[in-house]
Amino acid sequence: MGEPTQNRRALDVLIVEDDDDSRDMLSELTALYGHRAVGAATAQAAIESAERCLPNLAFIDIGLSDADGFEVAKRLRAVPGGERVRLVALTGYSDTASRARAESAGFDDFVVKPLMPEKLSELLASCE
Repeated sequence: MGEPTQNRRALDVLIVEDDDDSRDMLSELTALYGHRAVGAATAQAAIESAERCLPNLAFIDIGLSDADGFEVAKRLRAVPGGERVRLVALTGYSDTASRARAESAGFDDFVVKPLMPEKLSELLASCE
């Protein structure tokens, strides 16, 4: 695992994941790297959170209960300033169609679960 963030700008990270354990683990890892994590279990909670405090980076599960992650990405992009948020699709699907759909929905990155700590560190560092 990479070194925790020191003397760098702390990021606001939105974690949109309907699995409580996955969301909590990703939030804790993000905090270990010195960043602020806000979790959302639903698409609606994610949009409301982004409207209150626009994140620098958002990890979005594609398979949510109330809307899919593609819709969340489109809605986040529509929030004022949303074009500046780095969006990362989190999914169990690695097929070409899912990747293409993620790109057309506005995602910047596509990560197949599980998100490994090294990849998390890389994505966080790319936003600092």
